[in-house]
Amino acid sequence: MKSAVVQLPGLNRDRDMIAALTRISGKAPVTIWQTETEIPDVDLIVIPGGFSYGDYLRCGAIAARMPVMQAIREKAEKGVKVLGVCNGFQILVEAGMLPGALMRNASLKFVCREVKLEVVNNDTEFTRAYDKGQIIRSPVAHHDGNYFVEPEQLRSIEDKGQVVFRYAEGTNPNGSLNDIAGIINAKGNVLGMMPHPENLIEAAHGGNDGRALFASALGVIAA
Repeated sequence: MKSAVVQLPGLNRDRDMIAALTRISGKAPVTIWQTETEIPDVDLIVIPGGFSYGDYLRCGAIAARMPVMQAIREKAEKGVKVLGVCNGFQILVEAGMLPGALMRNASLKFVCREVKLEVVNNDTEFTRAYDKGQIIRSPVAHHDGNYFVEPEQLRSIEDKGQVVFRYAEGTNPNGSLNDIAGIINAKGNVLGMMPHPENLIEAAHGGNDGRALFASALGVIAA
């Protein structure tokens, strides 16, 4: 499968994401700049983490209004998979491609540490290589990861299986409602998550718990 990584001013995890996708698929992803209005024929588009536009206004608010995001939205409507990690998640929410909002961490402090995640829904194109209920490790590094959504919409995404990852075993680093760490759209092809699976894919990272997410999304059988 072919993949692409979006590059925006202030994003600083694009190299990590490119390395992860290349390592797992054996093919380097194409890179897409913020002003591009046409995206090549790919199967997966990834918006990596960082601090796009310095997190001014709100995290992801400016990036969500760049021309490339309209092109990504059009691709997503056609069924192309889209993954947003950390700032990428914030951008997808600000662009209206995922419900809710990501607010300042409850501690009001930047958090950078390892957490544990429960795989709540493994019936997605991003998580089929995991077992339902599996507990995995993943790093986090963010200041605004406190997921919030209105009560009625919270019930809806819970009932429809749109919660894909939860912080597990008391490791919620930001105060997110229902310990939500990652959600998917109703169509099942747009996933946003605050943790960084790309930073735990091989022994050099201290583990490979994040590898199965990319193996799933890229259609790699033996990861």
